Amino acid sequence: MGNKLFGTDGVRGVANVYPMTAEFAFKLACACAKSVAIHRQKVAIAKDTRISGDMLEAALTAGFTSQGVDVILLGVIPTPAVTRLVDGLNVDMAVMITASHNPYYDNGIKLISATGDKFSDEVTEKLEALVAEGDFAYDKDKIGKVTQDSHCLERYKETAFSIFSTKYPLQGLKVVLDCANGCFSNIMPEVFRALGADVEVLSDKPNGYNINQDCGSQHIEQMVQKVVACQADLGVACDGDGDRIIICDEKGKRLDGDQIIAFLGYYLKSIGNLKANTVVATILSNPALDRYLESIQVQCVRTGVGERNVILEMKRLGANVGGEESGHMVVADYCKTGDSMITALIVAKGLLQSGKKMSEIFPLFVPMLKKRVDSKFATKEAMLKAFEDEDFQKAIADGMQKVEGKGKVLVRKSGTEPKIQVWVWGEDSSFVEKVNCEIASVLTQLDGFESQKDVL
Repeated sequence: MGNKLFGTDGVRGVANVYPMTAEFAFKLACACAKSVAIHRQKVAIAKDTRISGDMLEAALTAGFTSQGVDVILLGVIPTPAVTRLVDGLNVDMAVMITASHNPYYDNGIKLISATGDKFSDEVTEKLEALVAEGDFAYDKDKIGKVTQDSHCLERYKETAFSIFSTKYPLQGLKVVLDCANGCFSNIMPEVFRALGADVEVLSDKPNGYNINQDCGSQHIEQMVQKVVACQADLGVACDGDGDRIIICDEKGKRLDGDQIIAFLGYYLKSIGNLKANTVVATILSNPALDRYLESIQVQCVRTGVGERNVILEMKRLGANVGGEESGHMVVADYCKTGDSMITALIVAKGLLQSGKKMSEIFPLFVPMLKKRVDSKFATKEAMLKAFEDEDFQKAIADGMQKVEGKGKVLVRKSGTEPKIQVWVWGEDSSFVEKVNCEIASVLTQLDGFESQKDVL
């Protein structure tokens, strides 16, 4: 059977509404116990700060222990800390309860392997089948125990400190940190201050309901205003579970994610730490990123959308820098997944060593103009049929021919909705608009078409 509930980042939905219910979490834990947690028979569970985290943690714990699997509760801890530390916990897997940048009423369950990686589609497909079957045995003599690990955050801090070799390396840096009322609310300000930075903190008082609420990576207005008002050197905003980052310069100008990817590649190359002389990005990153990296003799390799694809390609190539323009940045020497704190520390280190202001460094390159149009269809079947339509495929080929050497065309199916996305990049806005219209307009004539919307 194909995945019905699992996306590229686990299961997600409205808390207390299927599948984000205690019943589903219990069954999923039983399925993991039956299929994954079979060697050490021990798992770790962590969560972010949203109110429903306790409920799902309790249900998962009950499911695992009912199958004789021991549980280590890590408490509130960022996703990148879990992926970094899991291979030292002597467990079969870890579970992160989070809906990332979503509002408090959502939640999700991310499954993490014993090596800190996301499970493959084959594994999640099997787990979903086991949940659907619901065939779990219970043994009165086989019940797991629950313990707590209160030292994991200290071990994670050591990873952050290992980036530097001097006592107060960030002395002289003033930074605004927007912690999204999430997992980094305590740890990120503490780490920056311990490294000598002058820190102004926003959204660091989680109450279960205010995670990502008008703050963090999705709402940077307060951060931008604070940076300008207190004359900080930069602003950093993360999301609720800490795997996504947005940065602004001292003037409050937001940096595109591609600029951060470019800077990580540039800086690590300049200090001799860029492995495989390669940076990995997705097909959604701006074509000008490739051009910039090539100008500094760094190869840019593209993958499909999704952090998991970026990480797999980094491993295949032996690269240590990769990311998504949406804000997931992976520096593999220090983290297994996107890590907003590690990324912010490396950017801060590079900024201080440059002796320049952020606005004097960025933008590293001028991005090509882009236009994205989403076409919605009545059903997934209608969308798939439209995607394969002969006239539509011809329009795509014609568009690619027109932009060759001057830009890029990308057409993709949405992974969550019956939508077809048409992206066009180029140097001239009227040209980009024209090519996109020529491709996307074909879809309006096809069966099942409902609406079309300019996204970018």
